[in-house]
Amino acid sequence: MQINGISAVVTGGGSGLGKATVAKLLALGARVVIADLKDSNAAQTAEQMGTACRFVAADVTSEADMLRVISVAQEWAPLRATVHCAGRGGPVRVVDKNGEPGSLEQYESVVRVNLIGSFNVLRLAAAAMAKGEEIEQERGVIVLTSSVAAWEGQIGQIPYASAKAGIVGMTLVAARDLASRKIRVCTIAPGVFDTPILARVGAEVREALAKSVPHPARLGRPEEFAMLAAHIIENPMLNGETIRLDGAIRMAPR
Repeated sequence: MQINGISAVVTGGGSGLGKATVAKLLALGARVVIADLKDSNAAQTAEQMGTACRFVAADVTSEADMLRVISVAQEWAPLRATVHCAGRGGPVRVVDKNGEPGSLEQYESVVRVNLIGSFNVLRLAAAAMAKGEEIEQERGVIVLTSSVAAWEGQIGQIPYASAKAGIVGMTLVAARDLASRKIRVCTIAPGVFDTPILARVGAEVREALAKSVPHPARLGRPEEFAMLAAHIIENPMLNGETIRLDGAIRMAPR
């Protein structure tokens, strides 16, 4: 899929991995709609990115919100690419420090945003793409975001790891399901990246995380995630695959 001239949606595009992806797609000639929460930095990000970028406030778990995002994107051109970066964490132990069962409410909340939100974005983007004309035997590309926690979730990450594993599980199935409609689906599973979430932790913790990466021994850069997202869109043989982007890290239990 040629990126130049297409219409694209990036969820969670106000900061971190999503913001870098927006910048990359714009640099390659796409017009991009950022879908992010209304209290995020996304409106400012879109303004900084120029006239080929718009912001639409949206909750990725809301059908109405995401349909509005897609509608705005298609004012430019038929939707051809969606990169879904929106998500959240939240610690839950199976049994808490007081010996009580972990919070089911917190578990459901994290899974809803990360997993249900991913399926909502996937299904609505795919339905819009399926109505478009083929370009070089393709109608569209959807890139989801998982995490190395899908395989090596750390203690306290059970809702996040569950959701991210679910995204890995849906990737090949979705790619097979959408193959007849000429829509590709891939997932990126980042390791430890230098994002606003990680910026909240202390310097010592950040340094320890960086040193835990075999090579390169540093935090991943959002621009490196964006490079891979763009390559997935452009490479027609990438389909149904989850790609770890992690410098060969394998996370310890804690």
